[in-house]
Parts: sequence; structure tokens; C-alpha cells
Amino acid sequence: MLLLLGLLLLAATVAFVALAIAGNLSGGPGYTVSVLDHHIATLGPLAIFCAGLALALIFCLALAVMAGGAAHRRHPRAGAPTAGRFPGPVA
Repeated sequence: MLLLLGLLLLAATVAFVALAIAGNLSGGPGYTVSVLDHHIATLGPLAIFCAGLALALIFCLALAVMAGGAAHRRHPRAGAPTAGRFPGPVA
């Protein structure tokens, strides 16, 4: 059931992004992008949208890597040496 829900959410997201890109193909004015008073580029609405999409994907990838690292730290591999770790209560 969760797999079907995930696939439905993925399909809806892809459809939304495709419609948003198709709606921004008309061009329009260019927007100047500058950082610390240095001109970097002049981007149109579609380029700005795609840049935001790429930054959001990079952010999500970073969160996934952090979550995976935290889970890996909490649950060591099976058979890993436990030197220096408290083995738990001894009965």
C-alpha cells in the first residue's frame, strides 16, 4: 500500500513540475543574479525555476545523507568489534 502511495505521489510531482516548466517557456524579462555585488548571470524565469528545483534536490540529498549517517552511527554492523563499548548488564 505504501509503495502505491509513493508511486502516486511521485507521478503527481512529475506532472506538476512538467506543467510548471511548460507554463514558463514563454520567456520574459531576464533577472540579474548577483552575490556580494558581483554579477553572476542573467536568468529567465524558467532558468530560475530550474535552479530552485536543483537546489531543493541537493538539499533533500543532504538531508538523506545526514539521516543515513545518523542511522548508521546508532546501529553498528553485525559482527563489528565492540572494543571500548559497555556490553550491557551482566546477569
